[in-house]
Amino acid sequence: MTRQRELKERRMFKKILIANRGEIACRVIRTARKLGIATVAVYSDADRDAMHVRLADEAVHIGPSPSSQSYIVIDKILEAIRKTGADAVHPGYGFLSENAAFAEALEKEGVAFIGPPVKAIEAMGDKITSKKLAAKAGVSTVPGHMGLIEDAGEAVRIASSIGFPVMIKASAGGGGKGMRIAWNEREAREGFQSSKNEAKSSFGDDRIFIEKFVTEPRHIEIQVLGDRHGNTLYLGERECSIQRRNQKVIEEAPSPFLDETTRRAMSEQAVALAKAVGYHSAGTVEFIVDAERNFYFLEMNTRLQVEHPVTELITGLDLVEQMIRVAAGEKLSFTQDEVKLEGWAIESRLYAEDPYRNFLPSIGRLARYRPPQEGRRDDGTIIRNDTGVFEGGEISMYYDPMIAKLCAWGADRAQAVEAMAEALDAFEVEGIGHNLPFLSAVMQQQRFREGRLTTAYIAEEFADGFQGVAPDEASAMKLVAVAVTVNQALQERASQISGTIGNHRRVVGHEWIASLAGREFHVTSGASADGAYVRFADERAISVAGDWVPGRTLATFNIDNQPMAVKVDLIGTAIRLRWRGIDVVARVRSPRVAELARLMPKKLPPDTSKMLLCPMPGVVTSIAVKAGDTVEAGQSLAVVEAMKMENILRAEKRATVKRVAIAAGASLAVDELIMEFE
Repeated sequence: MTRQRELKERRMFKKILIANRGEIACRVIRTARKLGIATVAVYSDADRDAMHVRLADEAVHIGPSPSSQSYIVIDKILEAIRKTGADAVHPGYGFLSENAAFAEALEKEGVAFIGPPVKAIEAMGDKITSKKLAAKAGVSTVPGHMGLIEDAGEAVRIASSIGFPVMIKASAGGGGKGMRIAWNEREAREGFQSSKNEAKSSFGDDRIFIEKFVTEPRHIEIQVLGDRHGNTLYLGERECSIQRRNQKVIEEAPSPFLDETTRRAMSEQAVALAKAVGYHSAGTVEFIVDAERNFYFLEMNTRLQVEHPVTELITGLDLVEQMIRVAAGEKLSFTQDEVKLEGWAIESRLYAEDPYRNFLPSIGRLARYRPPQEGRRDDGTIIRNDTGVFEGGEISMYYDPMIAKLCAWGADRAQAVEAMAEALDAFEVEGIGHNLPFLSAVMQQQRFREGRLTTAYIAEEFADGFQGVAPDEASAMKLVAVAVTVNQALQERASQISGTIGNHRRVVGHEWIASLAGREFHVTSGASADGAYVRFADERAISVAGDWVPGRTLATFNIDNQPMAVKVDLIGTAIRLRWRGIDVVARVRSPRVAELARLMPKKLPPDTSKMLLCPMPGVVTSIAVKAGDTVEAGQSLAVVEAMKMENILRAEKRATVKRVAIAAGASLAVDELIMEFE
């Protein structure tokens, strides 16, 4: 019996092994459970207590923490399959998801691969081959050098002939790994080596190619879905333009840029390419679109995409379920005409990256992890959170820094954006650096709300890095009202605890001076029919009602009858408030205490201008200088690898190296000394 016939006759799988980890493993387990299919998790040393291990029906240990010794070792996955008797494997994304040798090995084992056929993976998984096939199929492609690059010198020559800027890319890459933009010969040389190293570490394949980088580009992709019976459909597009280091940060569906003519042309070309390689299962055809809506084929991802939830939210389809059914030999149960796109969906990727430190990776224990409530809300919007972590769990240095994918659906884009902003306000994460304030800041930007996006969005809007959001007048007044209300509650509580002395009871005042974001506000507070009010010196008053009590870290206030979810932390006598990307410390004092506080001397931070400190937890893979060397501004000093990404540390100015404190191979924590300068 042929494998095709066997799958056709099989009704459904009995047990699926998920050859992955984290949120995507949890995602596949949820759908398998819905279909009544047992699941098997695999895990490394670092993931012994991971959520996907807890959720699965069975779990198999497959090796040490580095993915190169566990998750991408085919033989170890095969051993787990044999041990558990799994009859199908879902690869998730990353790791072995686009590895043709893995799919072929499963076929030889008689185990179904929940993904496309081997020939399609080979054709589309390799970016060079895929571009040649796309051109042959009549798909518009980006100019570039489709041959492999042997060394940095050849990379510089090819980049110069194409014309800068160029994109240096790993042939087997994905997820932003092994990709660099080079604007000159020096960046081409360094970018080639970094891309090669990252590709080898992440995919076990260090082949590199170069193509022209389209300026002012949008990254828009088409979701396709095909079965084994010749049916191939498109399920709309996703806008993925907001990226950092070629790694997507915020995605949405549909795109706010495409018109119906361009949308249809891109979708039809995507389907034509899929049919040309005999594709089945879920896949994504990625395009670069310029300001005139000219589009160029980038690559085809022969797997489920990280951002697939936004497509699910606007189509009502479960893509993981469709992949499983297709792999089991079923026909698609709907036609192209029956695919309806309803509403708007946005996904924000929550990363363990500190935006205040140039998005450097952060590791450690999740001291607090409280996502917003999922499901349909009273206003009709929907909140969804795909995650693979839990409060008390560890964020490891060995894997991708993504913590969760927060999604919001609304009837239109404006409603979806506002729902996302509110959900981000209500998302509590403590213990590590993370990009929640950055995501909140983007949601408030006028440019984002107008849909004026390009892949350079972050570089253009945050050219000097992310320093948080400075509150405008209206926001500052709202936060002052919150701070005064919190302080009033603390003072009232303290007066009750202290009790009375003789016939005297402590009286809480109502005149305050609130300092916030470098400003002082003279206010009075008092009770009102709706709760309380805060009146400013210019007689403007804000009504305040809320549920905050001492010890609560997330409070919902009604400020002038508008809901406002604020994270509240007490730091001594100060109050830290976080809302909409704003992170401020407020102090609410009586007029006399405020007068005395102005006399206090300011504590100066230590001088680290002559030190190179490790900006993130990671491994120092190389040191480029030695004691006595004179370095120039921009010169490479050291390379630190963390979470599968290489980070080149450069000199900020001309200086002489006084001493190098560590050697290559050292594992460092944040702010550990690497070298000193004279």
